[in-house]
Amino acid sequence: MDMAAMITKLFVKNGMIFAFMLLGIIMFVAYKLGGLTKGRVHGSAIAIFLGLVLAYIGGVTTGGNKGIADIPLFAGMGLVGGAMFRDFAIVSTAFGADLREIKKIGWRGVASLFFGEFICLVAGIAVAYPLGYTSAVDLVTIGAGVATFVVGPVTGAALGASSEVIAISIAAGVVKSVLVMVVTPFVAKPLSIDNPQSAMAFGGIMGTTSGTAAGMAAVNPKLVPYAAMTATFYTGLGCLLFPSVFYFLTTLFF
Repeated sequence: MDMAAMITKLFVKNGMIFAFMLLGIIMFVAYKLGGLTKGRVHGSAIAIFLGLVLAYIGGVTTGGNKGIADIPLFAGMGLVGGAMFRDFAIVSTAFGADLREIKKIGWRGVASLFFGEFICLVAGIAVAYPLGYTSAVDLVTIGAGVATFVVGPVTGAALGASSEVIAISIAAGVVKSVLVMVVTPFVAKPLSIDNPQSAMAFGGIMGTTSGTAAGMAAVNPKLVPYAAMTATFYTGLGCLLFPSVFYFLTTLFF
């Protein structure tokens, strides 16, 4: 057995360790590229873009549905990118918020959450309906995807949406996440997002925890826990509202 085969066998056998090593390399490259933009495009946004490219390559190469994880050498990416590590990252980020600052935002924070969710429903319907998705189930599922790529599949599964519609909802959420990452540094100053209260309101309206956190990191790392915290509540609220209240409201019109 030659050296290359031995190394490949070792990486396949220790998939999660190799996945962490690969992620470290991707993050290193992404943040170096982000530095070339002078902080305007955060490294996390570039890293997610690179991840999407790898997922596409994996899907095209194997014809599977797990992206790069369908290739045995990169199977560990499926675990590292799974729900367990995602939820751990979200919760650990939110724990960095100061409860005293959270209390200051009061009703405005709650209002931002509901306002943000409703905007996503309307945006999803406005785009999906002209494209031929006219049933309440399809419209609400796509609207939920616009909220976040977590709320979309949760809503679709609860309402019995087709796999095609659920895939569209996930894609909408991913696109939104990347856009929020890229746009946040440009709009932070005009919108005066420079304190915990405004960061929480922004997170409540925009949602998408990963996108909001990464975008805020490019503005002020100290504000990340506040934006991420309300964005986390946003995801949970969306999973409650879309399959129930928003679905009922949509059935009244479609």
